[in-house]
Amino acid sequence: LECPGLDTAAGEEFLQEVFQILLEEGVRKSTDVTQKVCDWKEPQELRELLDLELRSDGEGQERLLQRCRDVLRFSVRTGHPRFFNQLFSGLDHHALAGRFLTETLNTSPYTYEVAPVLVLMEEQVLAKLRELVGWSSGDGIFAPGGSMSNTLAMNVARFRRFPESRSRGNWDLPRLGLFASQESHYSILKGAALLGIGTDNVHLVRTDQRGKMIPEELEKEIQRVKAEGSEPLFVCATSGTTVLGAFDPLDAIADICTRHGLWLHVDAAWGGSALLSPQLRHLLAGIHRSDSVTWNPHKLLMVGLQCSAFLLRDSSGLLTRCHGVGASYLFQRDKFYDVSLDTGDKSPQCGRRADGLKLWILWKAVGTRGLAQRVERAFSATRYLLEQMKRREGFQLVMEPEFINLCFWFIPPSLRGQENSPEFWEKLGKVAPAIKEKMIRRGSMMVGYQPQGSHVNFFRQIITNPAVTRQDLDFFLDEIQELGWDL
Repeated sequence: LECPGLDTAAGEEFLQEVFQILLEEGVRKSTDVTQKVCDWKEPQELRELLDLELRSDGEGQERLLQRCRDVLRFSVRTGHPRFFNQLFSGLDHHALAGRFLTETLNTSPYTYEVAPVLVLMEEQVLAKLRELVGWSSGDGIFAPGGSMSNTLAMNVARFRRFPESRSRGNWDLPRLGLFASQESHYSILKGAALLGIGTDNVHLVRTDQRGKMIPEELEKEIQRVKAEGSEPLFVCATSGTTVLGAFDPLDAIADICTRHGLWLHVDAAWGGSALLSPQLRHLLAGIHRSDSVTWNPHKLLMVGLQCSAFLLRDSSGLLTRCHGVGASYLFQRDKFYDVSLDTGDKSPQCGRRADGLKLWILWKAVGTRGLAQRVERAFSATRYLLEQMKRREGFQLVMEPEFINLCFWFIPPSLRGQENSPEFWEKLGKVAPAIKEKMIRRGSMMVGYQPQGSHVNFFRQIITNPAVTRQDLDFFLDEIQELGWDL
């Protein structure tokens, strides 16, 4: 114990080398359109290449640096302009700097004393997000993803109606009813299971052809659940569904919730960033009438995983009353500063990442106008791709997009003209998986596909990366045509 147990000089030398690798391999090459989106390897081959076994003795610096290069080389480059696979993509340098700072500081914003700067930043970012929703006051917390934000909403809604549920659980409660659309995110079902409400008590409301919840069907479901003796509690409307990008009619849903005294939550994890754009915020008309909102800036704003805000209109301390236990080793009431800045009891978590920092730095760098332009550019890119697709033979839309989700089939020449045959749709359902396998093995790009209701597999193209150009979008269509031509 006479000397430190770490070699600081060697550690700093190692970090300098790692930073150079990160800059070259993780930033420059990962965003370079001439590079592959991925260097695909089968699992067993990759296990052998990476030498994943953990041994008794450590390795030297050069070997470790090579391992860092290998991690970057064999991982998917989500910052690449031709990565369209998820609702997140791209790499923003300012946000990445914020992520570096967050990791370096290695602290949790649960108390002001250990994270004074980060607590105040989080407070400001949450207030700005609430302002965009249309609330002049309220509360909020960052959560580890939209699924957990939606689960927080259900938990808080239950606590407000039945405060005794916090101490006595579900034993003395009536059978609760939760409502969400057929196109809602699967986290509503998962959250109901986690909270002990039960997936059988999540009632999925019919949607129209565009994937929007039908308010009249919501009213019918509420009445049906009441007639069966259950207690309707919570409605989740979606602003930007995962697959079709649909926006539920919030004003009409809010009218129903007001009439029945139900908590209205809006899952705007995907579509919430449209609030930044004067041209697009009409898609979320009525969101100010909700009780809570989920918003994921790590998606359309390209903040980087993870950054999910749970926003609450209530300003009475509901989050703390619902989740807090006042651990005496963290939340002493006799501290010398304003203890309302100790936010840890607002969340079921103890340790939390300071996810607001990277968003704060990005916002400082580009401003609200810059964030709005990012959203509008993604919308414009989708419109460009849509028009180009309509000019090309073989591309067929699932439906006209309302937002940034562009869903389509590619019909190979061998299937054209067979649309009326009984085998057509079965054969078409195999096209998207086959094309995707080819593109991944080639490393040229990545895009998602899925079946949906009665629709067989179709592609879902998502553009969030502002580095994407017309050339990338033209390449996207060319590549789909080339890879699917002989199927």
